[in-house]
Amino acid sequence: MTLDIITADALTPFQHGFFTRKGGASSGVFEGLNCGMGSTDQHQAVTINRSRVADAMGVPLHALMGVHQVHSPDVVTITSPTPDRPKADALVTNQPGLALSILTADCQPVLFADPNAGVIGAAHAGWKGALAGVLENTLTAMESLGANRANTTAIIGPSISQRAYEVGPEFFEDFITQDPAFARFFAQGTGDRMMFDLPALGLYRLREAGVGHAEWTRHCTYSDPDRFFSYRRATHQKEADYGRLIAAIALPQA
Repeated sequence: MTLDIITADALTPFQHGFFTRKGGASSGVFEGLNCGMGSTDQHQAVTINRSRVADAMGVPLHALMGVHQVHSPDVVTITSPTPDRPKADALVTNQPGLALSILTADCQPVLFADPNAGVIGAAHAGWKGALAGVLENTLTAMESLGANRANTTAIIGPSISQRAYEVGPEFFEDFITQDPAFARFFAQGTGDRMMFDLPALGLYRLREAGVGHAEWTRHCTYSDPDRFFSYRRATHQKEADYGRLIAAIALPQA
């Protein structure tokens, strides 16, 4: 089956993509392109799926780089292919031949590129990571490689949308305690529930950090089970586990 890849005009000429669940070898609740080694899916199926992504990105499987994601603000700089997966939630490079990848299942996958400097980045930004500064830290790490944030594009891929993200009053209070202006990311739900706009938070943080261009692809992971895995949807349906989507970006080969 052909892979289904969402791209952004603003990231050309970089090889990149937000891969949907279509075109993979997994079955059951993981049906499709589950790329999460941390899931309970069959290891062989996940390896096949990741190999298909690497092929689509034009790199060998060992050059499809990732991190052990822990909802942190931490960023690592990748200079060569390595089997290590350090605990972090973003990675950057200026080396051609490497594809930087992030796994998500409702959180924001964010791909970055400064075409003038030849520097790219990828970040996993759930609400914890976004509040802790993972997006700003990714831009700083790119600057250490010669990037200019004013020349950098950041694209937020498929994420849970506000209409599907119901939270309780404690969640809302934690946000506005940090900054009353964060109330803008919430809408009134049923009773004491609120509806949280994660992509709006991501765009706000990116723009406040001075990124040159930021946008969201406007795909909701929760609302489209045919194309996307969703942690929250799997939880609501009482499924034992859930697949992980992959997003990746690579520099053009030298």
